Amino acid sequence: MIEFCFETSFKVDQEHRVKTWLEKVVNQEGSIIDQLVYVFCKDEKLLELNKKFLNHDTYTDILTFPYGTSAGIHADICISIPRVKENAKKYGVDEQEELRRVMVHGVLHLLGYNDHSKEDKQAMRQLEEDKLKMFHVEQ
Repeated sequence: MIEFCFETSFKVDQEHRVKTWLEKVVNQEGSIIDQLVYVFCKDEKLLELNKKFLNHDTYTDILTFPYGTSAGIHADICISIPRVKENAKKYGVDEQEELRRVMVHGVLHLLGYNDHSKEDKQAMRQLEEDKLKMFHVEQ
């Protein structure tokens, strides 16, 4: 089950379609979703969480919190809407497309993909692009 929790007025376009797409991404990678909660919030909340849990005093667009030891994904993913909007402008993409990129980025982390090294970052970016293409395929 995928849930969306909005702490801002921002909304996800085509919610059902986005949830179906994320489930397909996870299934394609050989896993399932037990419970995945996306929390869409402001910068201040993510900064607070970043300081508290990672000891990082920086803004970020996403933080992923996995729970449990089940075979499927059980996690919360917190996303900063102001960071998404800023990144969309910076990269010249639609805000909803940037949001989907960040959402799938979190899922990829939960599936075991990392972005610590330069090579990992390139591989992660390619995976994001591949998964985003899946969203745009007619369902």
